[in-house]
Amino acid sequence: MEKKLLHTPEGVRDIYNDECAERLLIQDRLHSVLKLYGYKDIQTPSFEFFDIFNKERGSVASKNMFKFFDREGNTLVLRPDMTPAIARCAAKYFENEKEIIRLCYIGNSFINNSRYQGRLKETTQAGCELIGNNSVYADAEVIALLIEAVLSSGLTEFQVEVGHIGFFSGLVKEAGISEAGEAELREIIRGKNIFRVGEILESEGVAEEMGESFYRLAQLFGNVEILDEAETLTNDSTARAAIKHLRDVYELLKVYGFERYLTFDLGMLNEHNYYTGVIFQAYTYNVGEPLAGGGRYDRLIGQFGKERPSIGFTLTVDLLHQAVQRQHIELPRPDEVKTIVYDGENAVNAVKLAAFFRNSGIAARILPAEQADGVMGTDSITASPQALERYGIK
Repeated sequence: MEKKLLHTPEGVRDIYNDECAERLLIQDRLHSVLKLYGYKDIQTPSFEFFDIFNKERGSVASKNMFKFFDREGNTLVLRPDMTPAIARCAAKYFENEKEIIRLCYIGNSFINNSRYQGRLKETTQAGCELIGNNSVYADAEVIALLIEAVLSSGLTEFQVEVGHIGFFSGLVKEAGISEAGEAELREIIRGKNIFRVGEILESEGVAEEMGESFYRLAQLFGNVEILDEAETLTNDSTARAAIKHLRDVYELLKVYGFERYLTFDLGMLNEHNYYTGVIFQAYTYNVGEPLAGGGRYDRLIGQFGKERPSIGFTLTVDLLHQAVQRQHIELPRPDEVKTIVYDGENAVNAVKLAAFFRNSGIAARILPAEQADGVMGTDSITASPQALERYGIK
């Protein structure tokens, strides 16, 4: 029984030694990029009221949340999704702000996945939210920021797939599909299950010519030329406006110099239903799911108070680190630690030497001589009066 308690629960893990050092280095690099773009830090609680993430807000499904109760009987959940938590904060603390708000964070989220999915239930997320700007410039900035954040880890072989909710919405409106049919069709297309599309279209009475547009959705991905093909599939103004918006985003990202990292996917439909415009995901090889995801959510903050257009992304640090390891990208090793070895009469000299190195920004540890076997190396120093004299220590 005691042995079992030494293990972690399913879906979480310990991170230590070199792996932990690498993880923290990646987080520091991500944070530096976020700060360079002018984003300010925000922290939200690890658990919140269930209603913050409920179905109506389009967040994670209730069955995938860790739930518990407080003393008053309120249902609480471990934070499954960073964006609704930031939206709640924005509505509460920035209600009267007229300026554009840029917020960034690094924190953990918790999703109670099933065992067979093989995902961690606790992951570290880094991301940003740009609030109060609904322009194409804001969309391009956030996508550029994501690309630069991934590059900061050392990863260079990746793609950011970009889509737009408006294209699917426009097709649905043009085809006259019901709300229930739209919800079912959304799930089918999101899963790329092209074989079931026909069932929904037939039950909704969609004309064969119009139905071809939905069949094509699953194949509408590729470079910027795919937008030309998408434009031939619809006459709806909403869908066409979405295509134009994606072209404008692409032109701006060319100015950033990041167009080589972009592809387009008109059939992209995120599991979070609060997205309203541009959506995107970052992919790389040797990792089985997206490194990052995000998009525009112009109506979410309004559910907590005042309407404010917003866009942001969440990058999973665990997956980014996994990609760096599996692609054999070398990260700088932590600086070696000075080992100061002492015998009984030189303990005070060891303390003085350690203080000298630490004050100089060099890591130092003190070991008694009887415990130093096997750890002494080129960075080892024997504490003695001569050693103090060598470094000018009195």
